[in-house]
Amino acid sequence: MKPASASLPREGADAAALAAGAELGLPEFRAIAAIMQEDARIHLVESKIVLVHSRLSRRLREHGLTRFADYVALVREDPAERHAMVVALTTNHTHFFREDHHFDHLRQTVLPQLQARARAGMPVRIWSAGCSSGEEVYSVAMTLAGDGPSSAAWLRQGDVKLLATDIAPHVVESVARGVYSASTVQPIPAMYRDRWMKPHGGDFVVADELRALVTARVLNLFDRWPMRQKYDVIFCRNVMIYFDDRAKAELEARFVDMLAPGGHLYIGHSERLVGAAAQAMEPVGQTIYLKPGGRA
Repeated sequence: MKPASASLPREGADAAALAAGAELGLPEFRAIAAIMQEDARIHLVESKIVLVHSRLSRRLREHGLTRFADYVALVREDPAERHAMVVALTTNHTHFFREDHHFDHLRQTVLPQLQARARAGMPVRIWSAGCSSGEEVYSVAMTLAGDGPSSAAWLRQGDVKLLATDIAPHVVESVARGVYSASTVQPIPAMYRDRWMKPHGGDFVVADELRALVTARVLNLFDRWPMRQKYDVIFCRNVMIYFDDRAKAELEARFVDMLAPGGHLYIGHSERLVGAAAQAMEPVGQTIYLKPGGRA
């Protein structure tokens, strides 16, 4: 670790080298881990010390700091930097139609129920919680819309809304833009890709009709939720792997409460329901759960 008296470099390249070379000791790592647990309920084990060092070196560089001890002191005093640190240590990895059996189930089993609700004049609400850059919520939207104007008519005629939330503002902005690279859109089945992805320079943009269904918002899943209506479908996949069992149980119980009777919850392939949620929900597929009871 560099001494406290080390002078700040004058050149940007030198600053980058010093920040990258700053030692992240266990006391500083544990302080950072405690903040992540308190603010986002993300559980960082000591084996993640290299990852934390890599992701936060840029934050040190941007503040002209050469010691993690000084960065921890800054984070404790500056709420904006504290949030920036949490965002920097949040993993955002996804792709279109990831775990495609979920979308098969959504299309084959849940879609007819949602269409019946919409045609009866009832609202349809779907939430992508921990949405990352939006591939999940737009995969849901394409599944609902089908492959053409006639199959999407129910969306135009009904009260159908999709909510996408994430703790990281920059990925929420990506959802709102709906622009993706050519390589990113490759996993989209051709019948959906040809219909709902439009050329946009060298990239592709989600069709206006689908983007109009989606509202993207910044939300910490452990803060108060502003939503009032119950949801018919909630996707929260590959998010809870970063939480300890206590946080998982708390969050899953809140999802169950937010679901309407007869609603479905989709979670990640390596995740499971624990605590009260496991008792309240009925498994109906691989990491797919139904909240028992009908909904008029």
